[in-house]
Amino acid sequence: MKILLDECVDQRFRRELVGHDVRTVEESGWAGKKNSELLNLAKDSFEVFITVDRNLYFQQNLTKLKIAVVVLAAKTNKLIDLQPPAPKVLECLSNLKGSEIIVVEQH
Repeated sequence: MKILLDECVDQRFRRELVGHDVRTVEESGWAGKKNSELLNLAKDSFEVFITVDRNLYFQQNLTKLKIAVVVLAAKTNKLIDLQPPAPKVLECLSNLKGSEIIVVEQH
């Protein structure tokens, strides 16, 4: 699955997403883009957008986009806080159906 990691996600989190093609916003040349523009660009090249921005689904009309969004609701965006929910993220990725919005909580 082709995954785009938001700028606010520690890029080392990609190592947790074994078996997927993961790129960062920076690698894609989209650093600094506003969320609406970023999602519009991403929908043509990626199947999933992963972010820690919990306000994203309030600020954007995600139902019209053809990209799934996974929101990591971790304590911080540091790798140590993103690693515990990684198995749940992988499980969600394997069960995605189209352009869903999934919030993965840290437990």
